[in-house]
Amino acid sequence: MFRKNNRYSIGMQTKLTCRLMKKHRRFAFVSALFTALIIFVITSVAWAAEITYPVSTFNDGKARFYEHKTNDGIVIKYFILKSSDGVLRAAFDACDVCWEAGKGYAQKDEFMICKNCGRRFHSTKINEVSGGCNPSPLIRKIQDGKIVIDTQNILEGKRYFDFKGKRR
Repeated sequence: MFRKNNRYSIGMQTKLTCRLMKKHRRFAFVSALFTALIIFVITSVAWAAEITYPVSTFNDGKARFYEHKTNDGIVIKYFILKSSDGVLRAAFDACDVCWEAGKGYAQKDEFMICKNCGRRFHSTKINEVSGGCNPSPLIRKIQDGKIVIDTQNILEGKRYFDFKGKRR
């Protein structure tokens, strides 16, 4: 870095080298801090996110099926439909009893039918009745012409779709 015939003394060269090293350490520290801040903000936004769908999407009464992939690769499935009484309803595509089969539900007219055991559930009971083979309710709200579901509420259904170590 310094030539032998440099006009600076050894002491001065050492001081300059130390200053440069401090500058680089400060830059590294600031860079690391900035990176950590960006990661924190991105993570916070991801956890606080809401998923929205226009209410008009469900006017025909047909169930729409959706998926949400978690950070660890688990795919959480859920559906939304407008029941015959005009209420928008949401539920996980699984239940407390048959979830390990991983088959979910299919819609036939006014009913959601378990693809594993064949039990039928009237659309007006979705989000009203829970437990057993009923589709597990998913919390939702209607706001400004949209159905709004918090990502955190979707993540609460992860247990129905975590098949690690389970035979299917």
